[in-house]
Amino acid sequence: MKLKLIEIALFLALFISVTSCLSFEKECDGIREKVLRLHVIANSDTDTDQSLKLKVRDSIISASEEIFTDTDSLIAAENEIVKTLPKIEECAENTVIDEGFSYDVTVRFEPSYFPTRTYENVTLPAGFYKSLKVIIGEGEGKNWWCVLFPPMCLPAAMKEEVLSAVLTEDELSLVSSEPKYEIRFWIVEKLQEFKRSYKRKT
Repeated sequence: MKLKLIEIALFLALFISVTSCLSFEKECDGIREKVLRLHVIANSDTDTDQSLKLKVRDSIISASEEIFTDTDSLIAAENEIVKTLPKIEECAENTVIDEGFSYDVTVRFEPSYFPTRTYENVTLPAGFYKSLKVIIGEGEGKNWWCVLFPPMCLPAAMKEEVLSAVLTEDELSLVSSEPKYEIRFWIVEKLQEFKRSYKRKT
């Protein structure tokens, strides 16, 4: 009888744990659908290429500040990105040339996979996000990312204010990176990695 009670308790604990993780993953989906990210990938990991990556980043962020001045929704932000892709690419290319390099620059707006990442006091769950992706040269170096919408990487942005404008209270609490969420973030990342691996094979 005692053993049976232990089995029931373990089953209930497992059920609650799985249910909690599924609920957490659903909230993570809501966040992914509301966030637009900037992803800049260096040609290589040499000091010069990494330095160039940061200069390209700065030029794109500067241009983005003008692009997103009156943008108040994700759809509007996406439309602005699509409309100004040639301008952004030209901006990145000019920076590369001005710095004395001849690397090609590829700029795309597409879903990109990101692992769990913390930006100051905000943690974003792993998964696919719509992304302005900038690849310098071979694109084999370390990357840099930020949140382009809501405009968290723009100099004048107040992080909590811009987030609270697009996320629900529950989602905002989730990304605040409290210690109690760290295990769930890890579980979600492993789940997303499995899904990503499965998609590659099919």
